Amino acid sequence: MAKNRTRTFVIALGGNCILRAKERGTVEEQYRNLRRTAEELVGLLSSGSRIVITHGNGPQVGNLLLASEMAEAMVPPLPLDICGAATEGFIGYMIQNTLANALRQAGGPYKITTVVSQVVVDANDPAFENPSKPIGRFYSESEAERLRREKGWHIIEDSARGYRRVVASPLPVSIQQARIIKSMLDAGEIVVAVGGGGIPVVREKNRNLRGVEAVVDKDYASARLAIEIDADVLFILTAVEYVYRDFATPQQKALPDLTVAEAKRLLAEGHFGRGSMEPKIGAAIMFLEETDPAWERDVIITVPETALGALEGRTGTRVTR
Repeated sequence: MAKNRTRTFVIALGGNCILRAKERGTVEEQYRNLRRTAEELVGLLSSGSRIVITHGNGPQVGNLLLASEMAEAMVPPLPLDICGAATEGFIGYMIQNTLANALRQAGGPYKITTVVSQVVVDANDPAFENPSKPIGRFYSESEAERLRREKGWHIIEDSARGYRRVVASPLPVSIQQARIIKSMLDAGEIVVAVGGGGIPVVREKNRNLRGVEAVVDKDYASARLAIEIDADVLFILTAVEYVYRDFATPQQKALPDLTVAEAKRLLAEGHFGRGSMEPKIGAAIMFLEETDPAWERDVIITVPETALGALEGRTGTRVTR
């Protein structure tokens, strides 16, 4: 990394930073978790670097879809892209509120702004032909058949617990607001963006953008944003301190350091859980392969409370070229 370059960090917050297992998902619970996360990240956020924060929104979108569905007889239902935009807004508000308060109490700069972000996807992405991302609640077989017929939804049997709607999960092509986000960083703002993977949109022949019923993986969207704003470090904060091979087996082994070549090999061998660590490793590879090789880049995967220690090389998994 060249001298005199102010580092740019993209910090992707995992779902447990906002909502933890077995919680109902009340606003009070989410605020409590975010205050804890804010306290854990104060040292990293006070580092003098340019900071973008991204986050998940899966449970929140699911709750909003359920509320919309239950009120359908009285209130027009909300499409998935609108639900994504709504959760980006209110989660962004909670993050900027809790982080600003923590930074204010620590005596650091606390200018934080949320950008509701559109993520451009390819209308011809194969994911649209093979929807695979479960959303919303479980249905009985008869309910599933009715919804297939009435709404044209793709519904699959999920984990022997019932039937669930699935939507496409296309790869992000570009971040529509990347230029604005970069200018805000130049002005000294901490930016909250690409929440829940952003709002997926496709570009039509006349160049207009149109929202689609899809979910972009938040780690891939965070990597795409990190590429477009020329970030130095992509933090993927999750529920485990390290990436492991043979996770949750007697042969489990922590991996403090990974190269892209090693990550690709382990990914191909199936060492990373689909829907959990697999997209994080895929996003790390995307970021490192698509950024300027003239600059040093790192991806750090760890838990929020060890993020600063991982940056200093004391813990966590570091993925490099």
